[in-house]
Amino acid sequence: MKNTKKIVSIAGIMLLLGIVLSAVCFASNGDAAETNMFMNSFWALVPPIIAIALALITKEVYSSLFIGIVIGALFSAEFKPVAAMDNLLNEGLIAAVSGTAGIFIFLVVLGVLVALVNKAGGSAAFGKWAETHIKTRVGAMIATFVLGVLIFIDDYFNCLTVGSVMRPVTDSHKISRAKLAYLIDATAAPVCMIAPISSWAAAVASYTSDGQGLALFVKAIPFNFYSLLTFVFIIGSILMRVDYGPMKIHELNAIRKGDLFTTGNRADEKEETPSSRGRVIDLILPVVVLIIVCIFSLVYVGKNIIIADGGHDLGFVNCFANTDATVGLPWGGIIALVITIIYLIARRVVTFKEAMECIPKGFIAMVPAILILTFATTLKNMTGLLGAADYVGSVMNGAAAGLASFLPAIIFIVACLLAFATGTSWGTFGILIPIVTAIFEPNDPLMIVGISACLAGAVCGDHCSPISDTTIMSSAGAQCNHINHVSTQLPYAITVAAISFVCYIVAGFAPYVWLTLPLGVVLTLGTLFVIKKVVSKKPINQ
Repeated sequence: MKNTKKIVSIAGIMLLLGIVLSAVCFASNGDAAETNMFMNSFWALVPPIIAIALALITKEVYSSLFIGIVIGALFSAEFKPVAAMDNLLNEGLIAAVSGTAGIFIFLVVLGVLVALVNKAGGSAAFGKWAETHIKTRVGAMIATFVLGVLIFIDDYFNCLTVGSVMRPVTDSHKISRAKLAYLIDATAAPVCMIAPISSWAAAVASYTSDGQGLALFVKAIPFNFYSLLTFVFIIGSILMRVDYGPMKIHELNAIRKGDLFTTGNRADEKEETPSSRGRVIDLILPVVVLIIVCIFSLVYVGKNIIIADGGHDLGFVNCFANTDATVGLPWGGIIALVITIIYLIARRVVTFKEAMECIPKGFIAMVPAILILTFATTLKNMTGLLGAADYVGSVMNGAAAGLASFLPAIIFIVACLLAFATGTSWGTFGILIPIVTAIFEPNDPLMIVGISACLAGAVCGDHCSPISDTTIMSSAGAQCNHINHVSTQLPYAITVAAISFVCYIVAGFAPYVWLTLPLGVVLTLGTLFVIKKVVSKKPINQ
């Protein structure tokens, strides 16, 4: 009851402040009635900032996102109720559902695949295999990390696949769901951002000048400090057995009490008796088929897009660079689902009726992720409607004068903040890459560093943001309370971000990867060593 009153009070105060402030502004500037003061200004970032703050304070994500959406709609309509409702529905919710319908389908397909594999006994068989071959908590976390790195074609696919495969393993070794969600999230966007054959590389290539997109992406990889140092941080923290902040509480509860969740909703999965004839292949084969078919479908969709646009270069790389993941992933997911159903029925580990019963179960399992993704996308639409891109562009252009050597560090911070506030890394580098390429000369060594800073900052902000689709998918993949995932991940992400910021300052004066990357590795390991000393009073025994 107290929490409800707290939420309502905070929401009321936020709305009241917005209305009063708006009334004061309009009263003092009556001649500018035709100009919306909220457009192309810092006000464009206020709705997501409020939503994020409320989510972290109240630990309730649905109402927090909706309040941010309402505030964004009111700002865009200058507090005119009818216009605000029109923006909220047409430009917000309806556009969000239609724009992400393909991802919703892919989510449901993966939910159904997980339900099928569980029913067939594949997960149980894999769990028994893992008990024999993965005998320690360290081994389970390293295995999760390796699997995350291997699935590099798309972050959505990465989050849900790694989560469904590794949950039984990490659960058996008493690894908290918050830690699993972090491992998934930290090997989703970061690995996609340094993989030339990924949907992210394709997106980056589409925002740069013709003919240099993929080449620029590849050159930027060694300077993508946040992504690379995140991997160093993960391996170092696992081997050194370092946990701190809220994550340490979750890990201690998992080890000492067997409580994998600590706070928030527990998994809603109903324990069902799986098939006794299930084998490890019943889990591995559907995953392998899904990977192969999704890669094929992404290339196929990219080829069709090139042909529709009148292009003639139908090579693998170019097709992948022009694909649309919202079409390619559900395209491949549905085919993989059909193949899996046929295979499991032929193996006689599930009946046709049981296979069909898994369809609504898979959908129900993904409802929370779909709702959060819908609200988060709607909030992004409101931010775009308010002209956040133009505001950030003007800030970046203003900072360029006289700060050449510090620009990579500035670009990194701006990208972090923009991605954190909007919840989209793709939108962030879509805004900043054209600005970065305009600021630097083509042959300037800082051009590559600046692009890298833009990409790294976008991943970092996306990694931290509660309204990021990748963060949401990681929570769904680990079946972890979303706010728990955000609050436990934030200190880890900020630590790596601070080290990356230092590296970009150094790179601005000495753009040499042989100097800056080893420096980052040393700083990361040194930081972990210091943190371990500080928190050593309550070590987590393995």
